[in-house]
Amino acid sequence: MQTTIDKESSTNIIIICSTVDMAGQNIKDHLLRLREWSRLELPPGIIEDLSEVYESGNFRIVEVNIHHIYLENIDEKLKKAGLPCDLIIFASKHRSADGRRLLTSHFTGNPGSADFGGNPGELAKAAPFALRSILLSMSEMVGDIDYDVSMESTHHGPSDLNVPSVYAEIGSSESEWVDTAAGDIVARAILAVEPVKCPVAIGFGGGHYAARQTNLIFSSDVTFGHNFPNYQIQNVDGAMFRQAVERSGADLVYCDRKSMSSGDRKKIRDLADSSGLELLRESDIREMRGVRWDDFRIFLHKVKEHDLLGRVKFSEGIRKRLGEVALTGSGMDAMSVTTVRVDQELIKLAKSVDIAALKNVLQNSNIVYFELEDATVSNVFFTFWKQDAEDFLTFLVNECIKILKGRYDTEYVFDENVLYITDDRFNPDLARKMGVPPGPMFGKLANGESVIIDGRTIGPEMVRERTKKSFVLITQSFE
Repeated sequence: MQTTIDKESSTNIIIICSTVDMAGQNIKDHLLRLREWSRLELPPGIIEDLSEVYESGNFRIVEVNIHHIYLENIDEKLKKAGLPCDLIIFASKHRSADGRRLLTSHFTGNPGSADFGGNPGELAKAAPFALRSILLSMSEMVGDIDYDVSMESTHHGPSDLNVPSVYAEIGSSESEWVDTAAGDIVARAILAVEPVKCPVAIGFGGGHYAARQTNLIFSSDVTFGHNFPNYQIQNVDGAMFRQAVERSGADLVYCDRKSMSSGDRKKIRDLADSSGLELLRESDIREMRGVRWDDFRIFLHKVKEHDLLGRVKFSEGIRKRLGEVALTGSGMDAMSVTTVRVDQELIKLAKSVDIAALKNVLQNSNIVYFELEDATVSNVFFTFWKQDAEDFLTFLVNECIKILKGRYDTEYVFDENVLYITDDRFNPDLARKMGVPPGPMFGKLANGESVIIDGRTIGPEMVRERTKKSFVLITQSFE
């Protein structure tokens, strides 16, 4: 179960089509086939160039005779005409010179100049949950007709909408616009819209088709509001950033870091910091899977208190625990967090023996841990539950000892809470004293092979040194 989602109640949705848009007409024809619709009469003069209006349940189709990118103030006009709504979906064509077979969804607005409708420097109110729903639905249905599915970056009008809106499009040339299979898929995706809440990001970087952002929608529990490709970042100042946050209802910020210059990355990082929003990496967003945004932020902040570059990691056990709490509706807060510290030497030794085994142990616990920038596992752990912290500490110590036994002779003295480790390893000083020259022979002896020097056989046991060290395991370290 995805604990991050929260389905809203039924919404009133208006689908806007244009008689001058071939793809929009294709989509409209399929909408009319898929449900029973009745025609409505609207008061004249409120909506210019009105053609037809249809109604079916909580959906209405409004058809106009001009291109919808020029429909200024259309949300207010619909309200005055007796058609208030919670969501506007524009059924449209997508045009591209490369002729890609593509189904897209995006928001409207002009970060810079207004070359195709709307006003310069203005963003429409976005519908991030509808965008995610449309893209996921199209992706599920598109397999048999060889179309790609992608989110697009914010562009064109109308830009003055205060009702959440989104475009659903067929691209990229006339042959695709009239493709009945594509029209059917987009129509079904529109009618299947479910405004399901999850964390909302505003995006920066990449190209117009926002490939990494699209992939995150398909592979994580996040959706996107307004998105700015590399060529639009020059138009993003403090006012535009704040407008994008407000018009998207954004919770966080994402950058396609690999596509952006260092200057642009710093610019967006500074804007995010000034707005109090989290700037998350792709790995952070994927780590949110199944975790409520509020819970994720609590643990993320705990990690940042110890290491600003730390990467938060949720074990499968705590994902399940957090999901159970989410179902009850009882929230936790930062004051509820229990911090567990263990001896750094224990973690360091276990990592040196088998890092994969150590991470597997952590994933099978009921804890939040984090990795440092070099992928080293920290010795600090977190949970909401004190009993889980106590159980984890015992579990971790026992499992680390099992890992260490793969390389060392170990002895754990329970009464003293001391772990003794005996290490038997190659000593190059002993090898030199026996006349072995540094080089390949050192390697053979270190690997347990014998060598011959001046007719004498030097066995690996003759140049090994046994060392024994001990350290006290901390069994009670909670904050």
